[in-house]
Amino acid sequence: MSAIRLLVLGAVRQHGRAHGYQVRNDLEYWGAHEWSHAKPGSIYHALKQMARQGLLLAHDTAPSTAGGPPRTEYELTAAGEAEYFSLLRTALSRHDQKVDMLSAGIGFVVDLPRDEAVALLRERVRALEEWRSTVTEYYTPEGGPGQLGHIGEIMRMWVHSSDSGAEWTRGLIERIEGGAYVFAGEGEPFVGVLADGAENPYATREAGPDGGRDQGRGEGAGEGRDGGPDDAGEEEGEGGAAHAN
Repeated sequence: MSAIRLLVLGAVRQHGRAHGYQVRNDLEYWGAHEWSHAKPGSIYHALKQMARQGLLLAHDTAPSTAGGPPRTEYELTAAGEAEYFSLLRTALSRHDQKVDMLSAGIGFVVDLPRDEAVALLRERVRALEEWRSTVTEYYTPEGGPGQLGHIGEIMRMWVHSSDSGAEWTRGLIERIEGGAYVFAGEGEPFVGVLADGAENPYATREAGPDGGRDQGRGEGAGEGRDGGPDDAGEEEGEGGAAHAN
């Protein structure tokens, strides 16, 4: 499952209504372009795709006073809201999530009630422990992983990953139960997005589809265009599967 859908839906939701460059700016501010597929082409493509699927409602706005093209602003529909929370709960509770999906889930964890967040994370710990037991009980030779030669290092790596993942998750649970952070229904939430027009110190300044540098002029350089073949193929396959679930 790709994290791009969760990231884009969550970014739009935090604004209430956002255009493509705002979404891109937020995700780059979080460093998501470093640990996920949240590149400009994928972001704009995901916005258009989810609007076609009925998860986002697209609004055409007036052209800018500087003479730029009209912007398209997006907001979540009821179906988009349901999809967002389904992806978020899956990201936090499954033991086999890729790091980008888990990272996206942690980024939006405070959108849930505190008790629910803890319950989902406890499920992740339980699943990690169950998976570890399966690996060590059924696939480890009686003499230990060393009996498999260097192939045994694969098992050591995955057992270590399971142990460290469970340890980190337990620590997060402890912090949340200890009162850390502001969760849904508890008061004014932490604002993890840039104010409209604020300069992003982590922006990639990546070239837009026309070859020019996108310096934050709005989405004229990228909005309204699909990503390249790799982005489109990934999102059509993984995104469609996520929507179907």
